Amino acid sequence: MTIETFEYYSLIIGCTGLILYMLYIIYRMGQASKAGRYGFMVLFIALGLGFIGFIAKTILVEVMG
Repeated sequence: MTIETFEYYSLIIGCTGLILYMLYIIYRMGQASKAGRYGFMVLFIALGLGFIGFIAKTILVEVMG
């Protein structure tokens, strides 16, 4: 395994882990604030847009490049 391959897989695994952890944090915030169904939806959309953009950028780079 080359260094480039290791770095590529480390980035994928690390970012996936961080995104899953952020989803867990958003879920816990919704529970702690006793948000209803609409509140959960707003939390996930508003706070999740950042990593959705990161995922979209990664997919576009892979498809186009």
